[in-house]
Amino acid sequence: MAFSTTMLAWSVIEFGKFMAPELNNALDAIGWATDYFLKATNTPGFVFAQVGDPFGDHNCWERPEDMDTPRTSFFVSKENPGSEVSAEIAAALAASSIAFKKFKHNVGYSERLLQRAIMVFDFADKYRGSYNDSLGPYVCPFYCDYGGYQDELVWGAAWLLKATKLPNYWNYIKQNIHNVKNYGEFGWDSKDAGINVLISKLLVNNPASKPFNLNADKFICAVLPESPLVSVSYSRGGLLFKTSGSNLQHATSYSFLLLVYAGYLNTVNKKIDCGGGVLASSKRLKQLARSQVDYILGSNPLSMSYMVGYGQKFPQRIHHRASSLPSIDQHPSKINCKGGSIYFETQNPNPNLLVGAVVGGPNINDEYVDSRADFVHSEPTTYINAPLVGVLAYFKSHPL
Repeated sequence: MAFSTTMLAWSVIEFGKFMAPELNNALDAIGWATDYFLKATNTPGFVFAQVGDPFGDHNCWERPEDMDTPRTSFFVSKENPGSEVSAEIAAALAASSIAFKKFKHNVGYSERLLQRAIMVFDFADKYRGSYNDSLGPYVCPFYCDYGGYQDELVWGAAWLLKATKLPNYWNYIKQNIHNVKNYGEFGWDSKDAGINVLISKLLVNNPASKPFNLNADKFICAVLPESPLVSVSYSRGGLLFKTSGSNLQHATSYSFLLLVYAGYLNTVNKKIDCGGGVLASSKRLKQLARSQVDYILGSNPLSMSYMVGYGQKFPQRIHHRASSLPSIDQHPSKINCKGGSIYFETQNPNPNLLVGAVVGGPNINDEYVDSRADFVHSEPTTYINAPLVGVLAYFKSHPL
């Protein structure tokens, strides 16, 4: 949730000027999340990381209105630290403060978010440790941290540097960047490539940014299909693939970084040398990002949109409880924990359209089985959608 909020805020910071009337909706969505994070971090020395037991919740197929599983709250603290979840919340609060301030949308609220971000980051850094160790039985295997917490700490410091311009955050980044080595990774668990792209844009034409520029270049060369250094796969239809579930998270988050870094290349008038005669221009990065968006929206071998409600053909049986169960007006009586099983197992389309949601997507052979049970491919997530918001806003105003 925190990563989704950071990415939605970054979408607004970079591309909000292209969102027209949707800008206020995007800011409202960010504010919905940051209101929650303010509550979750309201007690100094504690960060509430999760509400509800995921084993119990996943065991039930219920409407949100009917949920009766325990709402147990799990927190990290000085004694049981969780630097990755705390630092990502700090990043989300800092990025959101910038978004609100940039568009003069509740400047007082923006300042409140920034002050809380500073406090939460200090807590994350001072009491270092992974929430895998303190909350492992409750957060794993669903929300385990597989990449360590060092990247979140540097990521949080980078957003606070952007929000405050204070030199102590720059010093922190320089002292800790050696812990961030996976330049080709970016997503809710690994912030490495995002750190390098963010700092490259933040320190334009500053010699101190050179190591970050070089690692951002490496990321681009690892993604470009024609690069001799490419480390991702592509389907025959042209969709980017990495090993993990919900693959479209990679297509959307990598496309976002491609667009942001393309803007940086334009600013410094540079091309990236990937070797083998491959020179990556700003235009090429935009083309690759556009190809991923077009694939998601229907330019693919199945001529299928993977955004629910968009186009003539899109997923009908998404792995989403509220979408798949009848609404209260259609079925006023309670549907208990196992009462929703018949709706999960039916081959009928979901009765409620979750308009705009993007699912995990097809397999590497460009095939898609429209099944609720196949959650790796049919489940929509906020961390797939959040970076796509900015990408769509850009291409709405910049058709290639």
